[in-house]
Amino acid sequence: MDPTVVIVIIAVLILIVIAILISNIRIVPQAQAYVVERLGRYHKTLHTGVSFTVPFTDKIRAKISLMEKIADFAPQDVITKDNVKMRIDTVVFYQITDCKLYTYGVEHPKVAIENLTATTLRNIIGELELDNTLTSRDLINTRMRTTLDEATDPWGIKVNRVELKNIIPPKEIQDAMEKQMKAERERREKILIAEGTKASDILTAEGKKQALILGAEAEKQKQILLAEAEKESKIRQSEGEAEAILAIQKATAEGIRLINEADPSKQFIALKSLEAFEKAADGKATKIIIPSEIQSLAGLTASLRELAEGEGSKESAEN
Repeated sequence: MDPTVVIVIIAVLILIVIAILISNIRIVPQAQAYVVERLGRYHKTLHTGVSFTVPFTDKIRAKISLMEKIADFAPQDVITKDNVKMRIDTVVFYQITDCKLYTYGVEHPKVAIENLTATTLRNIIGELELDNTLTSRDLINTRMRTTLDEATDPWGIKVNRVELKNIIPPKEIQDAMEKQMKAERERREKILIAEGTKASDILTAEGKKQALILGAEAEKQKQILLAEAEKESKIRQSEGEAEAILAIQKATAEGIRLINEADPSKQFIALKSLEAFEKAADGKATKIIIPSEIQSLAGLTASLRELAEGEGSKESAEN
């Protein structure tokens, strides 16, 4: 055989081997896993990164995404405990945790989850009445998640949560609920109006009461201020009178002091007594007691007057 042909054949074989080796280099993307079979049996699971498989014996059975999946199922017909038929659609959030069980555990995982969800939902709703069904979403979601998680565990699936998307009761039930809600709103409106009227009346009465109290307090303060002002006026008047009396007394005392310093004669004292007697005689007293000194002084005064008059007539005759 020609050596050139042999070289070409060897080169081709080497290229084929290299191509086969390269084709068996497996690069697994992030959040994915490859299930590998060897000679028809499960061999291993390839995770993120670079891996190698044996040519002609190893085969990639399935490429599985490890991200959380969303299964939105069509509405299901269910019947409540009180025989009310309604439609409910659910949303299931699940994630693959074991690629081997997911690949070999169930043939159609999503279909299996859908049917399991429908039967679980019917069982749970069948134990509840209509009102409880409409108001117990959290309870239904929790029970469904727990049941589905336990049922799908052998399939390598973990159910993270289940949500009731819509609860659609029959048309007549919807009409009755709307009428009930309308009646409830009207009842609340009437209650609020009555409470508002009551509060307004109470506030008005409280305002009137407060006004009367404040008026009485103002009148009381006015009377107190008037009384205090009158009392202050009387006090000032009394103080003025006392000051006037004190001034008179001081003046009298000063007069007496000056008289005492001047050493008055008995005749001067008698004259002063006479002046005091004249002032007393001007009054309305019916009886006046005249001291003997004043009587003698009166006689002296009369004698002096007659003497003065006689001297006056003598002077006029001489003239």
